[in-house]
Parts: sequence; C-alpha cells; structure tokens
Amino acid sequence: MLASGGSVRLSDWALLRAHGADAAVFLQGQLTQDVAGLQGDEVRLSGYCSPKGRLLASFVVWRMGDDEFGLLCSADLAATVRKRLSMYVLRARCRIEEPSDQWAVFGVVGAAGPDGAAPAPWRARLDNGRWWLGMPAVEQLPRWLLVQAAAVQAPAGPALDAQAWRWLEVSSGVPRIAAATSEQFVPQMINFELVGGVHFQKGCYPGQEVVARSQYRGTIKRRMHLFATTDSAYPGQELFHSEDATQPAGMVVDAAEIPALGTRLLAEVKLAALEAGSLHLGSPEGAALQRLPMPYSVPELTAA
Repeated sequence: MLASGGSVRLSDWALLRAHGADAAVFLQGQLTQDVAGLQGDEVRLSGYCSPKGRLLASFVVWRMGDDEFGLLCSADLAATVRKRLSMYVLRARCRIEEPSDQWAVFGVVGAAGPDGAAPAPWRARLDNGRWWLGMPAVEQLPRWLLVQAAAVQAPAGPALDAQAWRWLEVSSGVPRIAAATSEQFVPQMINFELVGGVHFQKGCYPGQEVVARSQYRGTIKRRMHLFATTDSAYPGQELFHSEDATQPAGMVVDAAEIPALGTRLLAEVKLAALEAGSLHLGSPEGAALQRLPMPYSVPELTAA
C-alpha cells in the first residue's frame, strides 16, 4: 500500500537553470508557456517542441530570481535539452546550465512544508535556500517537489519508496516527457493543454503553428488516459487494440508498479479505440488494460 508520507530523492528528475538579463525573453520564444508572465510564487508546466509541434521535453518552471528560472525535467533529457536550447541563445544575454552536481530533487508526500504549511498546488515557496514546489494532491495526499543544494541533508521524516512517488505522479494525470517519449506527441495528445502546459495567447515558439492548428481545427483524435494492468509497463511501450493487430493504438507515457497494487500507467491512445474492444500492453496478446477515471475532464472524440 502507499505510505501516508515521506520523501525520496528523485534521480529521474534534473534541474536546468536559465539566467541572464534576457532569460525571460529567450524562454518566452522557445517554450509553450508564458514564462515572461510568471509571478514570483507561480509554478507552471511548459513544453519544448520541435518545429513539427512534437514535445522534445516537458518542464516544471518557476522563477528563482528576477532574471533566473528553474526548469525541472526528466534527467535522461537534461543534457540534450540544455545543449539544444543553448544553440539558439545566440546573442541573447542568457545562459542555460545543468547544475546537477549542485542541486538535488526530492519528492515529498504528506509532510508539511515550510512553516508547517500544506502545499498550494502550482505555487513555490523559498525557505532557507530550499525551493518547495506545490504539486496537485493525489488520493488526498499532498505533494511537493523539493529542490535544494545537494550537500544539504535530506528532508526529515520516513523514507518513501521511489515507485510510490511515481505511482502518485502517474495518478495525477500530469504527464512528463522522458527520452523514450521525446518527439512522440503533440501537446494535446497527452492533455498538456488541459493541465496548464500550453498558453495559446503568448506568441510564437517552435511548433506553435502545429499546436494551434490542432487546438482550433478540432482534429484531436488521440488523448491520454489512465489505465491499470497486471504486467510491468514502461514509457514508450506500444499499446494494441484487440480488433487491429497490424498497428499500435497508443503508447505508454509513464508507468509505475507497486507489487500490492499492480501497475498504473498513463497512455496516449486513439480515442476510437476506447469505443469498443480492448487495449493490450505490448501486443494484441499482451496484458489487458483497465481504463480508470482521470482526475480531470478529457474531451471525447471530435471530427476532423
């Protein structure tokens, strides 16, 4: 069963730091979020897209200072994304760094944050050099992402199993792009705009025309849903429909397994595949998927 509280160091998360007088302007032109409009305590999701509108990476973004931003992303993408963003800095007064040896990221569940306060979702608090980033509660368990100096002692309290944190992360319905799923999805395919990861009035960024066209022409035929299954699953694994063995019907975005509870996963699927038949993991003969309720409303199939 899930523990009611504790913390765990998240080796699969990494911090990028963007700083300089032009950092806000530079990120504004690269990411799907209105980074320039971030207020002091706001935390937002953001995506970094290819020119074809496919998500290269996803971030949790907040201001670390007037001209400094923190960007949390999957650790297996951090070096590649830092290098790619740095290529486009050109003459802008902005540096993108990956200080992974200086900072540590923790997942904290159920524990009170600074001053004994519970997390306010998508709000940041700075306390003694530690950044507490409030995440949405899952199954009535409050959650923080905690970013602190690597040399600082881990948060007080019991240790939390890494899969327990991941289970809550998956159950939240908030997707995270990893190396296995980079360039696989237009943001709407994984509900990124539904959880606040896309700002449609902010102006241009790579892939913006594709993302906007998908939004306003009503052409979304694939969406992310939450599922349970009995077998292990992993990001990038394909799903198949019982009535069509010739081509995949979807892809796993993220997954977590707890022996007593089985596997829970987020998967992008063809909406038509939800109307009849069954979905299976890895092959048409693979483990069946049981669809679970999402923590927010997901649109149904729309016409082209």
